Amino acid sequence: MKNDEKKKASRNKTMTLDANEIEKYRSRLVVLTKQAAPQEIINKTINQNLFEALDHLPDQFVDLMFIDPPYNLTKNFNGKTFTQMNNQEYTDWLASWFSRIVRVLKPNATVYICGDWRSSHSIFEVASKHLNVLNRITWEREKGRGALSNWKNASEDIWFCTKSNDYKFYVDRVKMKRKVVAPYRNEEGKPKDWENHDDGKYRLTFPSNMWTDLTVPFWSMAENTDHPTQKPEKLLAKIILASSDENDVVFDPFMGSGTTSVVAKKLHRNFVGIEMDETYCCLAEKRLELVESDFSIQGYSEGVFWDRNTLQAQTKSLFDTKQKKTSTSQTTNHSIDVVKRD
Repeated sequence: MKNDEKKKASRNKTMTLDANEIEKYRSRLVVLTKQAAPQEIINKTINQNLFEALDHLPDQFVDLMFIDPPYNLTKNFNGKTFTQMNNQEYTDWLASWFSRIVRVLKPNATVYICGDWRSSHSIFEVASKHLNVLNRITWEREKGRGALSNWKNASEDIWFCTKSNDYKFYVDRVKMKRKVVAPYRNEEGKPKDWENHDDGKYRLTFPSNMWTDLTVPFWSMAENTDHPTQKPEKLLAKIILASSDENDVVFDPFMGSGTTSVVAKKLHRNFVGIEMDETYCCLAEKRLELVESDFSIQGYSEGVFWDRNTLQAQTKSLFDTKQKKTSTSQTTNHSIDVVKRD
């Protein structure tokens, strides 16, 4: 992939790499040749085939594992092709590494595993032998190719699993802020579970296992790369906030262009990612470096998640919050000044 040779339209924000950047970020990548201690790989990108790195990983160092393996489709990943198998072969392929990777989990760890309709039954069969399967999240991918002889495929699954019955889940961190369609009031005429804002009525709602607020990264989004199956940062933010604490270790064994590591860093978690393609690893390192100057996550602000296409409302809400803080600060400072003059 020669990112530096590609010409982009002025509004195309897809992240690329030039030759100097590849050389710079390549030097940060890790390859495991022997048993590694946690401190040797924490907050690192491992540029290696999972099957080569797996046995060198430490035991029980992971609080949250996000797995986004190749689905059972023929797909090209920067020149490396994953070839579709029959259902049993794919199940066997999952089992060949999954049975070896569970040892990295802490006793109270949580695991999320991505799949589509073809691979989900294999994921359940394999995961249920090693973990407690608690739920299946379905999320709307929003885009996809139309089909004349089938239903358009526009959804994917994420299996929610835990190592034991002792696990972390923080529902208050992942509430959705949505406009109220039916603004009911109580007997006193006060809003029932909603608030009135200048641009409408909003309610904080509990998250369900059906996610319809996500936007797959595309060319005008700064988080976009050329990785063909890149997940939205917003999706990872929901998972990381719900199932981990600050300073926990988040691990992604099929890291791609680094979304899991990037969001973990933005949310003050530690991270470890494994990816066999060097270009994707370098893109991950570039994205991680950019976090130093931008911790924002599209669709997540003020501690809540927003529906799609609500950027204007989010911006206004942030502006109003800043105005209130400024006003409060000025009032406080004025009061202090008065006291000082007395």
